[in-house]
Amino acid sequence: MNKVRIGAIGSGYWGPNLIRNFVEIPDSELVVVADMRQERLDHMKRLYPAIEVTTDYHDLFSMGLDAVVIATPPFTHHAIAKECLEHGLSCMIEKPITTESAQAADLIALAEQRGLKLMVGNTFEYNVAVHKLRELIESGELGDIYYIDAIRTNLGLYQRNLNVMWDLAPHDISILLNVLGLDPVSVSAQGGKHIAPSIHDVVYMHLQFPNNIMSHIHVSWLNPRKDRRITVVGSKKMVVYDDVEPLEKIKIYDKGVDAPPYADTFADFQFSYRYGDVITPFIKFTEPLRMECQHFIESVKNGGRPLTDGVVGWKIVKILEAAERSLQNGGEQEAITMNDLHIAEPAL
Repeated sequence: MNKVRIGAIGSGYWGPNLIRNFVEIPDSELVVVADMRQERLDHMKRLYPAIEVTTDYHDLFSMGLDAVVIATPPFTHHAIAKECLEHGLSCMIEKPITTESAQAADLIALAEQRGLKLMVGNTFEYNVAVHKLRELIESGELGDIYYIDAIRTNLGLYQRNLNVMWDLAPHDISILLNVLGLDPVSVSAQGGKHIAPSIHDVVYMHLQFPNNIMSHIHVSWLNPRKDRRITVVGSKKMVVYDDVEPLEKIKIYDKGVDAPPYADTFADFQFSYRYGDVITPFIKFTEPLRMECQHFIESVKNGGRPLTDGVVGWKIVKILEAAERSLQNGGEQEAITMNDLHIAEPAL
């Protein structure tokens, strides 16, 4: 296989970014773009005159493609991806992979049966800053991890068929699974519906991981600031990863609290606080989406299993399903089981 022949299904909000990358990657040949809206196709044709366009993605099945990238509304992912896999096409699907874990399991089984690649677009797992965060945790430099706090907020964009948790939280859940190398055992969620009466636009999730690690995720479409920040608190050091920060995305704080064996006075207790240096490591930035798309091409071309394969996508949907149950039952803690999908884990 010289170049991987790719078709893109969906050219709306995120689709053009995927299309651009697959056009520019040397080992990829973007052949066709499918979208139901002719004005979107006309725009893509003006940008990339060599590509073909169609309003019916079924046309892709007769074009000699190797793979497709799907960037349509999440509730359509299962049906479209299933047809593509049945026609011998490897699939890269934007997050969440599906809106039901049973649907994700169905796609995983089908891809395994056909010997095809199934990958979910968890872009942040290809972010070098997230790689650095995982390295800091794995090295033990931060000590024992106490908790992780994640904030992902902005003003809009409202979705009609899913709430803010399904829209934004997959990013932070994928980061947590990646950097901790652990699956959560339970989740609770509470939120509010402020603009549309049937859709939560702000949600607070609480995840409990093994080793007594807890995590809090705050997602909102109704916030004056665009925040993309993760704070990791360890027994030795603390780290803040700020994705909105243009240059210094990772800051390591040599700060903590060393509880004294006893304190006779308030002044003695004050001495237990540790204030050290703040270090900003150099991170050479590479567009995460480019790395993600390149990884998909390499997986299709060379036969390797994608880092963010269908199993990772299935896990995220399982967590979201449990969080949705909690959201609907008043914030009760919901157990998360990950033992009902018997497929080998991908190699990291």
